[in-house]
Amino acid sequence: MRGGTKFAIVLVVLMMIAVATTTTFAANVSYDHRALVIDGKRRVLISGSIHYPRSTPEMWPDLIQKSKDGGLDVIETYVFWNLHEPVRNQYDFEGRKDLVKFVKLVAEAGLYLHLRIGPYVCAEWNYGGFPLWLHFIPGIKLRTDNEPFKAEMKRFTAKIVDLMKQEKLYASQGGPIILSQIENEYGNIDSAYGPAAKTYIRWAASMANSLDTGVPWVMCQQADAPDPMLKLLGEMVPNMINTCNGYYCDQFTPNSNKKPKMWTENWSGWFLPFGGAAPYRPVEDLAFSAARFYQRGGTFQNYYMYHGGTNFERTTGGPFVATSYDYDAPIDEYGLLRQPKWGHLKELHKAVKLCEEAMVATDPTITSPGPNLEVSVYKTGSGLCSAFLANVGTQSDATVNFGGSSYKLPAWSVSILPDCKSVALNTAKINSMATIPRFISQSLKDDVSSSEAFKSDWSWVSEPVGISNNNAFTKPGLLEQINTTADNSDYMWYSLSTEIKGDEPFLQDGSQTVLHVDSLGHVLHAFVNGKLAGSEKGNSGNAKVSLNAPITLVPGTNKFDLLSLTVGLQNYGAFFDKTGAGVTGPVQLKGLKNGTTVDLSSKQWTYQVGLKGEGLRLYTGDSSVWMSKPTLPTKQPLIWYKYTEFQRRLQVWDIENRRWDLRYLEDQSSDTYTEKAKLLIQTNFDAPAGDSPVAIDFTGMGKGEAWINGQSIGRYWPTYASSSSNSGCTNSCNYRGSYSSNKCLKNCGKPSQVLYHVPRSWLKSSRNTIVLFEEMGGDPTQISFATREITSLCSHVSESHPLPVDMWTSDQKTGTKHGGALVSLECPLPNQVISSIKFASYGNPRGTCGSFSHGRCRSAKALSIVQKACLGSKSCSIGVSRDTFGDLCVGVTRSLAVEVSCT
Repeated sequence: MRGGTKFAIVLVVLMMIAVATTTTFAANVSYDHRALVIDGKRRVLISGSIHYPRSTPEMWPDLIQKSKDGGLDVIETYVFWNLHEPVRNQYDFEGRKDLVKFVKLVAEAGLYLHLRIGPYVCAEWNYGGFPLWLHFIPGIKLRTDNEPFKAEMKRFTAKIVDLMKQEKLYASQGGPIILSQIENEYGNIDSAYGPAAKTYIRWAASMANSLDTGVPWVMCQQADAPDPMLKLLGEMVPNMINTCNGYYCDQFTPNSNKKPKMWTENWSGWFLPFGGAAPYRPVEDLAFSAARFYQRGGTFQNYYMYHGGTNFERTTGGPFVATSYDYDAPIDEYGLLRQPKWGHLKELHKAVKLCEEAMVATDPTITSPGPNLEVSVYKTGSGLCSAFLANVGTQSDATVNFGGSSYKLPAWSVSILPDCKSVALNTAKINSMATIPRFISQSLKDDVSSSEAFKSDWSWVSEPVGISNNNAFTKPGLLEQINTTADNSDYMWYSLSTEIKGDEPFLQDGSQTVLHVDSLGHVLHAFVNGKLAGSEKGNSGNAKVSLNAPITLVPGTNKFDLLSLTVGLQNYGAFFDKTGAGVTGPVQLKGLKNGTTVDLSSKQWTYQVGLKGEGLRLYTGDSSVWMSKPTLPTKQPLIWYKYTEFQRRLQVWDIENRRWDLRYLEDQSSDTYTEKAKLLIQTNFDAPAGDSPVAIDFTGMGKGEAWINGQSIGRYWPTYASSSSNSGCTNSCNYRGSYSSNKCLKNCGKPSQVLYHVPRSWLKSSRNTIVLFEEMGGDPTQISFATREITSLCSHVSESHPLPVDMWTSDQKTGTKHGGALVSLECPLPNQVISSIKFASYGNPRGTCGSFSHGRCRSAKALSIVQKACLGSKSCSIGVSRDTFGDLCVGVTRSLAVEVSCT
């Protein structure tokens, strides 16, 4: 529907007062064909995803504030069912799971919230967010018209809605929640479920609306999202908005002209798989996609992700999704601003907001003045006018004649003219500074001047090969892993002892035997007679494993122990819940010379779910079974490690006070005490100094899981490297043209992830405990801590760049005056100042931040001018002006490139 016709769907009219600790928001949220309507006013809204469990409560306020500072109006988050209800009817909303606290912090910052309940979320999250106990309910079929599933889905959805209502967090109650989502990207796979898909999705929409949240519901990627009709104010109105997900949604149209054009996931990058290169998305392209969406009538856009965070514990899905969920987001995994992405998007948001009044008043009039060119104008009868000029070509810059003026448009860019005259921003021209973050290594060991006895050390426990727990059981044949473990552990042992007669042909002819094992994945370690015979792994494209390991058998009893493990459960696709794992066979012995094959698949196998060390809770570091002598085993499989600081101490029974007393060896020699004294090795280290984010560098380790003070920082796998032949591997990817997840890649041929985030709040100032379970073999003495530091600030701005948006004024044509553009730099931390100028060049400098070089045309005054303007200051701005630097290089578009450091 065109023009200003308004079909307002008024959902709630009752005003309520929010709790004192929460900002009071609008109580009336509705929508029409143009936009969400909040308190009777259409809004252009900019949103960003932050998943609360992928960071810590201590990080939330800063992340939310940085989102607000970046120009966001809304925070979007999923709700993770398996996180909150790991056991049926047993709920957990503590710590990183404190959803209510997260929503209240969003409210306190003055932002709105979009609550995507799902409860299927995908999100590269283990099992798509579903709790695995669903799988074992008799007769259940997930995500279809199935009564057992619908009953559980409704129960959990209602639980979350009721929790939000109890805390008065919906906008209808004065809270920040203006939208809720039911289901998630079901339209991508619903055809696989046949006719039952349509009845299921209609039921889901009706069920959601029956919960009476007082705010609109959305379904993403659901072109046939139904409209449960509600009678409000005497009128039957729909209440289910279908929305778009993807890298580009400018061509998306909602399924009703009574609904606004909304984009729930603009992918800011892509996730990292173990064994894959790191994807990144140039900000010029991300800004282009967002601007194109607003250009073509969109009024709600969400960045997925705005802060990606970390997959702590065993929360990754995939399988093979890495522990880092950085996603190349505007706020990085560690909570630092990713520049220039954050800053350039902030400028874009300001420019879009300058157009808001015109945008919400009418639909755009769209014309094409030439090939690959598009002009969209929002113009009202009262004289308001805003325009978006786009060059969607990927090769050539273009000039657009509009409103009696000419505008130069770089390829694959959008210029925004809030007054239909003056350019406030072009998506391909970045004014924002760039930063270079680096990890600065710090040794685990403290500087200790005392004797060798007090220096750092490691203690360890060997994980037994094969069956070691009393919960082991025997079954004929091979069992699928997930049905057996219920995902209570990554690990499952398959164990078999079998007799090999001395006259077997493959013993008689002296040839080696091959152990052949087929598995659904994801990783397999095969031990024969207690020794590692071979390992094999799948990948994110194919989780299945086929192992062929040469082995030597002996006459008599031979023992086969297969350790199968998962690396996150499937989270996407039709019937993803039916994807299995583990050794399903065949398991065979094959003679190399005589072709003899012995199939072991149907024999009596003994099974053990999980590791002995898991049962002993070794990850807490508190067990008494740790050893420190004779020597530290390294590069051996199945070892638990615990870091030991120089603080050796005695635990002594105080007879008089009847208690254990802890005394440090620095104070008292161990031979002073009686035989009741027990020497313990206390395993701890000091946290890195300062406030910078912390990571562990796992160089030297193989694969496993790590815990800090009992908190799992996730799986580590620094030995799984990406292919060196990826065609998209480049540090300067061309932003022009459609983006895909394999277009722009970094770290090809290198380990996918070596550094792993340790939240500062999980560290104590001293006496911290680190525990590792190493399954493949590594050397823990090689690991180190690192802090993430900003080592350089850069900016490269040409004289053709628009002014910063804050300086935009109507009728100020870009480039018509010398020195309109500015280079602006600001140290990222309080109390920092610019201490050195690493590079400064005016003319035609080349390169990117960290690798600038002078061009043939350069001003001799550039360095001294920048030094005078910036040294000793927290921030500085320098006009890109020939009046300042000299009128040189006639016929060349001049630019200023600067790199500085702060201390």
